[in-house]
Amino acid sequence: MNITQDKVVELDYKLTVNGEIVDQSEPGEPLVYLHGHSNIIEGLEKKLEGKVAGDTFQVTVQPEEGYGLRDEESIEDLSRDDFEDDIEVGETYYAQAEDGSVLPFTVMNVDGDTVQVDFNHPMAGMVLDFDVTVLAVRDATPEELEHGHAHADGDHNHE
Repeated sequence: MNITQDKVVELDYKLTVNGEIVDQSEPGEPLVYLHGHSNIIEGLEKKLEGKVAGDTFQVTVQPEEGYGLRDEESIEDLSRDDFEDDIEVGETYYAQAEDGSVLPFTVMNVDGDTVQVDFNHPMAGMVLDFDVTVLAVRDATPEELEHGHAHADGDHNHE
């Protein structure tokens, strides 16, 4: 069965940036996603189109189809008063946007009462190199299609 729109795909992957492994699936814990529903980055999803279980391949994803280009306007200065706890440079924190969505950001610098933060994804602007093995491809269930994502082993708890 080929990977196409509305298929549930299980895959093992290793993500390398500049020769360094930055993420990978754990043995026995593949990434499971619903194809064609933006559950994974665009560049990887495009390269998976048409593949079948057993396919192993490498793909390089440019920033435009990965986590986007870095946007220097996404670097902002916040007040120290906006933080409840101690602030650690390099740590990721979360802000709530006006529409209720959650926005992760990274603390870049603390200078007195000013905290410089970066709302860019940590891998924005980076070229992503994936080693991928397709383990399984199946039709999505009606429930998975309704929810817009795969349910692993029948688990559909949305916590």
